[in-house]
Amino acid sequence: MSDIARIETVVASEAKALGLDLVRVLLFGQGDDRTLQIMAERPDTRQLNIDDCASLSRRISDKFDALEEAGDVLIEDAYRLEVSSPGIDRPLTRLKDYSDWAGHEARVHFVTPMEDGRKQVRGILAGVEGEQVLVDDPKAGRIVVDFANIDSAKLMLTDALISATVPLSTEGADEIVTQEQED
Repeated sequence: MSDIARIETVVASEAKALGLDLVRVLLFGQGDDRTLQIMAERPDTRQLNIDDCASLSRRISDKFDALEEAGDVLIEDAYRLEVSSPGIDRPLTRLKDYSDWAGHEARVHFVTPMEDGRKQVRGILAGVEGEQVLVDDPKAGRIVVDFANIDSAKLMLTDALISATVPLSTEGADEIVTQEQED
């Protein structure tokens, strides 16, 4: 069995060496069909380009190989390494994500259901207070949930999110199409 916390520590160190922030480390699948998914981003742009992905993938592979040669096997048997940007409808995995993306719509799943029995909420992120996440639910109002009680969360694809995450560079794009607003 793999120690995901140890894997995350090693991967975070390699990401940091490249000036990247680690967003998520996830090991899923069974047998020979396992995938180690790494999501990272540049802290200044919240994006990751293909060269960043390739560099991080090489660093992780080299580090895991070196550890294995030294007798420290992080993942038993075969697995695929997948390195990517978190994408536009990104997972929210760190407490800071909830303040960074305040004002945007998200779906939040809970470890323990809320008092009314709901296991998830969809609403507008309203930031954080200490270790608690604030979500404005259009039906129930402000919901306050302990960060430790969040099982998973992700941003919802909306026009506002698309506008907030326009790529900084269009290099490599075949064609850029813009639409003028009508008065």
